[in-house]
Amino acid sequence: MCLIASCTCTVEKTYPAIVEITGIENSKPDLLAKIGRSQDLQVSVYQRESHWVIYGTFPDLPKIEKQIITAYPEASVKIYDKPFYVFDRQNCKDKTQAERWRHTIMTANLVADETMQQAYMEYHRTQAEKWPEVATGFCNAGFQQLLVFRNGRQLMLVISIPEGENLDELNPKTTENNPRVDEWNVIMAKYQEGIEGTMPGETWVTFLGIN
Repeated sequence: MCLIASCTCTVEKTYPAIVEITGIENSKPDLLAKIGRSQDLQVSVYQRESHWVIYGTFPDLPKIEKQIITAYPEASVKIYDKPFYVFDRQNCKDKTQAERWRHTIMTANLVADETMQQAYMEYHRTQAEKWPEVATGFCNAGFQQLLVFRNGRQLMLVISIPEGENLDELNPKTTENNPRVDEWNVIMAKYQEGIEGTMPGETWVTFLGIN
C-alpha cells in the first residue's frame, strides 16, 4: 500500500492455482467442483486415470485442501500455487486477448538429478533474455497464457488458448519458421520424464476436462 502520493506501487499479479488429488476411489467430479466453488469462485475439474485436478483462483488454498481431505480421507493432495514460468500476451506485438479461454493441463516429472533440475529452472528464468524466440512462437500460435508450476519433481503445464480453437492445430505454429523453438524443445526433453504410470517414452500427459 502507498502511504505517500509520490511513491511507486508494484502490484503482484494473481494467477490461478492447481489442486491435484490422487488416491480417490469412485470419485464424483461434481463433488470436487462443489468443493472448489465453495469459495464462490468458478473452477474447472480435470481427470487422468486416478489423478484429478481442480484449476481456478482460490483465496484460501489450505481451506480447499482441508475440505478435500474431509470428503476423501484416503486422498493425497498436492498444491501448485505459484507458477515459476509465465507467458502472456504482454510478450507479443499483438497484445489482444480473447474474451473466453480454453485450458489444457498437462503434467510431467523433472529428472531426479538435482543439478539438472537447477539447470532446467535457470533455462526458464532466463528464457526471455536468451531464448526470446520461444515467446514469439507462443504469440504466433495465439496462446493467451502459459503457466508452468512445480511441486517437488512434478511439473504442471497450463496452456490457455481462445475458446473454439484447437491446441493440436495451433501448436505447430510455435515452430513455424522458428527453428530455435525446435532447439529449445530438444534441450528441454533432456530434463523431463513421465510421471509414475506413464508408458515408456511418454513424457507429458494431458488431463481431460470434466466441466
